Amino acid sequence: MDLLTAVGVLIGLKLSTRKSKSFPYGLYKLENVVTVVLAVMIFFTAYEITRDALFSPVHQATVDLWMLGGVILATAIPLVFSHFELQAGQAANSPALIADAREYRAHVFTTGVVFAALLAQWFNFPLDRIAALVIVVAIGKTGWELLADGMRVLLDASLDAETLNHIREIITSEPGVAEVKWVTGRNSGRFRFIEADIVLRFHDLEKAHAATQRIEQSIRQAVPHVDRVLIHAEPLERTHLRYAVPLADLQGTVSEHFGEAPYFALVTLRLADGQVEQQQIVANPHTAVPKAKGIRVAEWLVSQKADAVLLSGTLEGKGPTYVFGDAGVEMVLTGAETLTDVLTMLAREHTTQNVSPEQREG
Repeated sequence: MDLLTAVGVLIGLKLSTRKSKSFPYGLYKLENVVTVVLAVMIFFTAYEITRDALFSPVHQATVDLWMLGGVILATAIPLVFSHFELQAGQAANSPALIADAREYRAHVFTTGVVFAALLAQWFNFPLDRIAALVIVVAIGKTGWELLADGMRVLLDASLDAETLNHIREIITSEPGVAEVKWVTGRNSGRFRFIEADIVLRFHDLEKAHAATQRIEQSIRQAVPHVDRVLIHAEPLERTHLRYAVPLADLQGTVSEHFGEAPYFALVTLRLADGQVEQQQIVANPHTAVPKAKGIRVAEWLVSQKADAVLLSGTLEGKGPTYVFGDAGVEMVLTGAETLTDVLTMLAREHTTQNVSPEQREG
């Protein structure tokens, strides 16, 4: 059985990396087919052992000292081999190698049971048939685990929750992403296929393409053995806008500086009628940063999901411009001196935008 299994694993490894017109996604699942076949062979072995243990004629087992030494050797060889095979399988994420290594690990337990049975027989305690049934339970458990793992992949079961959550965190960390609708993935042999549906903060196709490229690269760097990443992106349909306003004090004086501003007002405005839904003043956490202060503040505002930043002066050519550009955050120049003036201006602007031409004429 072990010889046939080794041949099957070798064939599966050789064929699984091939692609063709008929199989554009590759033959990766051949490794999982090998795993299922291995499980079936294990069940057949368990059946034969059970049949012999229950229905074969009773014979008195003869135990010699060399038999005990042979069993110890038969325990050591698969233990050492399975250790290196399991390491190789985990490094390559090969289900066929991992399954074969786990099957060899089962030998360590079963040969230990054999040793105990022979030793008991040495002292005239006949436990041979009982030991055979214990071995059946052990290898049956291994076979079931291999079958379950192989069938999960063949039936396109999802990636584990931990991996999917990690991928979701990677996508969410991209500044241009406004929402992650869903993330899913599946195994195919040693490789992973990942799909996601996201909402981006901007409508520009070039920026959207660049954002999805960055997301794909980040996923490939963080998650091993990824064959393909498919990301469906759509622009955000805005019902609200979140503005960031640099403040010089808690009384609401608009700051002339961006990175040096000690406070920022974060204001959420409803586009339908220009009304403020939420307003808060938060301390700038990067005022003490000696270098690249403006970039740090820009990244912080992006993480606060700001859609637009109101400024007293231009930031053209400076680091924050590129941060805001990649995230789709608009920079708006304003001459307002206080936060109250800013809110009045924004309300008037959005109210005017939502008035129809007929209403304006009236």
